[in-house]
Amino acid sequence: MLRSRSVNGWALVAGAFALAGCRQDMHNQPRYKPFAATDFFGDGRSARPAVEGTVARGYLRIDKARYTGKVDDKDVDVFPFAISRADLLRGQERFNIVCSTCHSRVGDGDGMIVRRGFRQAASYHSDKLLRAPVGHFFDVITNGFGAMPSYGSRIEPDDRWRIIAYIRVLQFSQNATLADVPPADRGLIDQGVPSPKPPEPESPPPAPVATQPGGNRK
Repeated sequence: MLRSRSVNGWALVAGAFALAGCRQDMHNQPRYKPFAATDFFGDGRSARPAVEGTVARGYLRIDKARYTGKVDDKDVDVFPFAISRADLLRGQERFNIVCSTCHSRVGDGDGMIVRRGFRQAASYHSDKLLRAPVGHFFDVITNGFGAMPSYGSRIEPDDRWRIIAYIRVLQFSQNATLADVPPADRGLIDQGVPSPKPPEPESPPPAPVATQPGGNRK
C-alpha cells in the first residue's frame, strides 16, 4: 500500500513537470485578424497587397476571346476552339439542364418557367439573335441581360461555348432551307423517306385443351 502511494506521488510530480513544459507559442503567436489595422506598415494595413502581376492558380486567362467573348471590346463571331461532336453533346446536356427551363428545348422562349408566369424569354429564332455573333451569347450568359441573371459563376467558360454551339444547332434546325441540304440528299426530302415496315405481330399460342378428370377430353 505504501509503495502504491509512492508510485502515484511520483506520477503526479512527473505530470506536473510535463504540463509545465507545454508552451502555447503557436496558439498565442502574434497575429492580426483579417483587415485589421496596424501601425507596423506605413499604409496602416496588416494584409499585404499581392505582388504586381500575381495571378491566382487557374486564372491565367491570356486568351481574351475565350474568357470574355470579345476582342477589342467587340463580340467575336468565331468560336475560340474547335467544336467537336462531344462538345455539342455536352452543350446539349448543359442547355437542357440550365437553359431550357426558360428558353424551352427548341429555343423558342416558351419554357416551363415562362408558362408558369415568368417573363417571356428570348427566342433564339428571332432575326436579331439569328444574326447575333457568338460573342453576344457568351456575354449574356456571363453577365446576364434583362430579366436573365448572370450564369458566370454557375457555368464554366468552355461549357458556355459548348452551349452556344448547341444554340447554333437549334437555330439551324429550325431555320434551314432546302438549299442547306447536300444535293445528294435532297431527293430523300422531295420523295419522302419510307418508314420501316413494322414487325408482324406474333401469333398467340394455342388455347389449352380442357380435359375431364382421368384424362378424357370433353
